[in-house]
Amino acid sequence: MADSTDSRSPTTRTMAMPSDTNPSGDIFGGWVLSQMDIAAGICAGQRSQCRVVTAAIDGMHFYRPVKVGDILGVYTTITRIGRSSMDILVEAWVRRDRIGIREKVTDATFTFVAVDDDGKSIAIPAKENVPDYVKEKFGDL
Repeated sequence: MADSTDSRSPTTRTMAMPSDTNPSGDIFGGWVLSQMDIAAGICAGQRSQCRVVTAAIDGMHFYRPVKVGDILGVYTTITRIGRSSMDILVEAWVRRDRIGIREKVTDATFTFVAVDDDGKSIAIPAKENVPDYVKEKFGDL
């Protein structure tokens, strides 16, 4: 797959380690999923400027395995903002053997909800009510 991430910076980046493998030597899908959830949570928290929780994960597809030594870069794009929830497209790409070619390994849409300290949903602030760095990072959202 072509690398569509050249113009973006990853939300997170980490290296796949031997302790994250299944008996076949591939990285557990659950480990990749957790890295994606962390990145989506960072993205959602920055935009909402409050605590967020994962509400749903939709359409996860694994295209390629992740191997020990691969650098996993997770990219996030907000695709929808509602009153208290937002959808985030999350793509995971690897750089093989730390220096090799890039390959997309999986993607999914994560839905996050903004919540207060009691876990009750709250409104996501309008664009004009967030700090400048948020406006710059998320554009029209």
